[in-house]
Amino acid sequence: MNIGKLNLHGNLVLAPMSGVTNLPLRLLCKKYGASLVYSEMISSEAVVRENHNSIALGLIAPQERPVGIQLMGSEPDTLQRSAQILEKIYRPDIIDLNCGCPAQEVVRSGCGCALLENSGIIREIIERLTGALKAPVTAKMRVLDSTDSTVEVAKTIEKAGASALTVHGRTQKQGYSGKVNLEIIKAIKSAISIPVIANGDIRDEKIASHMLHYTQCDGLMTGRAAIGDPYIFHRISHYLKTGEMLPQRTFDERLNDFFEYVKLCRRYDLLAFNDLKLKAQRFLKNRENIKCVRERLNGAVDVDSIMKIMEEAKAGTFQTSISTAPSSSVHMPLAPAISFLKKPFQYVRLCENYRATTYLL
Repeated sequence: MNIGKLNLHGNLVLAPMSGVTNLPLRLLCKKYGASLVYSEMISSEAVVRENHNSIALGLIAPQERPVGIQLMGSEPDTLQRSAQILEKIYRPDIIDLNCGCPAQEVVRSGCGCALLENSGIIREIIERLTGALKAPVTAKMRVLDSTDSTVEVAKTIEKAGASALTVHGRTQKQGYSGKVNLEIIKAIKSAISIPVIANGDIRDEKIASHMLHYTQCDGLMTGRAAIGDPYIFHRISHYLKTGEMLPQRTFDERLNDFFEYVKLCRRYDLLAFNDLKLKAQRFLKNRENIKCVRERLNGAVDVDSIMKIMEEAKAGTFQTSISTAPSSSVHMPLAPAISFLKKPFQYVRLCENYRATTYLL
């Protein structure tokens, strides 16, 4: 699959997910066969206000390329400026416009799915982005109630200069429940010539294969299913090539992936309690006979207690009486591995901390 001048080795994509698709998770998904990965959603307003935490969400490592950064916003000038800032810092391979976030707080601010009600704004934003950036521009949208209205938005996105379009087959009102509308995705694919990537409830190989062949889309985007199981990209890829179902990962293999995730978090100075607790729960999802492990994770209060629970679960020595009292060794989540210099928008990556290429702009 080609997106602009970017040639991908496959057609499986990791979805941008707010608070989820950080650098360590993207690296794991890339390891297991994701052809393209996206950052979590970044607020364009926060970037132009020089919010360091928001800018740090764009942190990229060379080994995860190609990688895209997704931006959220509704004001063309702000989106253009923020995209230029992030492109200068990180050199992403793609910049993506979020037209599909269904969260009420996002929609009320005129962003995400709200953009679908004003195709003129979408056109202006994408035209501004494509005119200002070196990287190709993509967009991610949801479907509307009407097939014709959805197709018209897709056509607008293509005419404005986008190099690819991802379509989540649910409406904003559906959120993440209900059936994915493959008919509208199929209609969009038939109506435009740029690559179309299908998204929504791709939980396993058979669903992925059916969606790809039914819609005739160019690629597939997987989101929530990959949070605790990045190996899903390898299983889907293998099934699409051979028709053979690979066995599910064992409990030990899933835990090995979790500990590799932790190792990557430490390497890039991105270890944080809330994120680690979420990821630990997801890596244990759908596993049998570990109710006590999940219950103790719910009561964990710091990184050390999470690690102790997961280490004992892996060793088979889990004790239901394990203490979750705060550890004196961990008080605050570690800060993102970026040093912000005094001059606005000059940054240096701390190469010695995370072994990545250093950019000094």
